[in-house]
Amino acid sequence: MLGDTIAAISTPLGEGGIGIVRLSGPQSVEIAKSIFKVKSKDWPGKKSRELVYGHVYDQSGNIIDEVLICYMRAPNTYTREDVVEINCHGGIMPLKKVLETVIAGGARLAGPGEFSKRAFLNGRLDLAQAESVIDVIRSKTEAGLRIAAAQLKGDLSAKISSMQDRLLSLLAMVEANVDFPEEGLEELTVEKIKSLCEDLMEEIKEMIVKADAGRIYSEGISAVIIGMPNVGKSSLLNAMLRENRAIVTDVPGTTRDMIEEVINIKGIPLKIIDTAGLRETEDVIEKIGVARTKEAVDRAQIIMMVFDAEKGLGDGDLDIVGSVREKNTLFLINKDDIKEKLINVEEVTRLANGRPVIKISAKEGTGLKHLEKEIFDLVMQGKATGQDEVLVTKIRHKNALEITARCLGEALEGVDQGAPVDLVAIDIRSAWEALGEITGSSVTEELVDRIFRDFCIGK
Repeated sequence: MLGDTIAAISTPLGEGGIGIVRLSGPQSVEIAKSIFKVKSKDWPGKKSRELVYGHVYDQSGNIIDEVLICYMRAPNTYTREDVVEINCHGGIMPLKKVLETVIAGGARLAGPGEFSKRAFLNGRLDLAQAESVIDVIRSKTEAGLRIAAAQLKGDLSAKISSMQDRLLSLLAMVEANVDFPEEGLEELTVEKIKSLCEDLMEEIKEMIVKADAGRIYSEGISAVIIGMPNVGKSSLLNAMLRENRAIVTDVPGTTRDMIEEVINIKGIPLKIIDTAGLRETEDVIEKIGVARTKEAVDRAQIIMMVFDAEKGLGDGDLDIVGSVREKNTLFLINKDDIKEKLINVEEVTRLANGRPVIKISAKEGTGLKHLEKEIFDLVMQGKATGQDEVLVTKIRHKNALEITARCLGEALEGVDQGAPVDLVAIDIRSAWEALGEITGSSVTEELVDRIFRDFCIGK
């Protein structure tokens, strides 16, 4: 309920210098005054956004923590409601006790994303901007942060709103044509419909094509390292991370479970998964690791299959190649630094069947730049974009654009078949409504609830 005062811990739980308990709603100040005491002055004063030093007390009058408190007066706040932020010491207990005391004072615990939801419902952000908040929080690379920050600023919303405005102008012309048929506006209206729909379809199709790139920069991709035991999978993970994350030994089967880490490949967050070696084994624990490896392969977007240059191709290698035949696979010949090599590079190239074959040395770190380039090229497949472009990053937004394009196509088809302009206008209005689902100008309450359900509590 918008009339409630909500509260939540807005910083991660754990040990830190500062933790923040945030309140938003009409009773924020009253609740904060009931638990906060300051000796030097009355609180809150006339100034908004002023930090004031004091102490928070529980319902029994016991001091909980020494704090700095800040009152932000509506409507110039994130939620456009009165907001109070209590800056506590960043430990689990002081934060939990302050939150409990605030709730005992009359606030209720905020739901996931409820602060951002209120910002949307109160007109502080549109829906596309509100969704970008979580992308800013979760961004793992500078490129991902740049795209999310541009959406939060309103770049995508401005582009969508411009398209909607052009469609509304066209609908107004159709209305005039229907209301005043004697003015001879139909021929002019038909030409306008064709011109505008064709221009918008071209813009939208370009956004749809680049939407996959936007989603990759925002969400990242997963890559699984597979191969026979002791071919250098964990060494490769360590080399790509530039740190010793995985245990490396000469004993086959050292890696029993999956290890996941994220690295930055030209702005793309790449989640690398090091897996147990694929082989038949009687070891119960290793069997579980092998089963998990196979599951990871099924889910992964990229497979990095590692061969040992020191050994020839074995039946196990061939079995693994067969299992990734339909996957985006990079074939890596590791230990390229050794002099005596038994592997048949031509045979590996034949098995790759046109997919990249890369010689590397995880030990020496050679070939990694080439590997990263091949990963980027495989993922983007020509989708690379300029820094200033407005990118779509959500599947929901892409789906709305696809519906818009389909409605515009149906409007053009109606024009070509000589349909009355008032019937064509139905498709144009549907296109306008589909675009509105992106910014929230035409959206259901159920959809809004579903979007904010994925947010963290406290934002």
